[in-house]
Amino acid sequence: MSGVKLVNLGLPKSGTTTLAHALDRAGWVAADHKVRRIHSREVGLGGTFIAKQLYDAYFAGGDPFAVLDDLYDALTEVSVLKGTLSLWPQCDYAMLRAMRQARPGMLYVATWRPPADISDSMRRWTNLGTDRLPWGAVPGLPYGYGESDDQRIRWIEGHYAMLDALFADDPHFLRLDVRVPDAADRLAAHIGRPVPWWGQANRNPVGVA
Repeated sequence: MSGVKLVNLGLPKSGTTTLAHALDRAGWVAADHKVRRIHSREVGLGGTFIAKQLYDAYFAGGDPFAVLDDLYDALTEVSVLKGTLSLWPQCDYAMLRAMRQARPGMLYVATWRPPADISDSMRRWTNLGTDRLPWGAVPGLPYGYGESDDQRIRWIEGHYAMLDALFADDPHFLRLDVRVPDAADRLAAHIGRPVPWWGQANRNPVGVA
């Protein structure tokens, strides 16, 4: 398959940047959050959010990957929450359905850590847990919800339960616990190529509350 071969449906702070580094080391070009200008010189494309390109292509013609196919092998962070822009393809059933219809052979990963750990990282990552999530329009986390750990954890658990139910026993889908010692081996088996690196990228700064 040429073009995009894998999409990560995990939430922010679940190991998305670690996955991007691992896939880069495996020889794939991975997009993490934005279209990097080193990957595209096209005016108006470099620096834009992956989520925006997915939705623009979906609403223009139905194929979410129409633009990104020329740039990337994998999309590892597909959501954005900045100001009034709140786009969450991994939480949107219509988008997930469109992805599967457009690319029947597409591989999916859902990077995962215990929901309490993801919630805690969200709380400590700039203003994601304290401001942006509670006051953003996020699928499954309506305006005004998400400021507490309990509410974020309920949302996180619901997201992964939705993915498990939607993909069920689909061999194209892998829920990947990024903490396990054989995470690289599990990913390698899923994508069919060696993964020579696995670690922890994009950590919260030590001591950040």
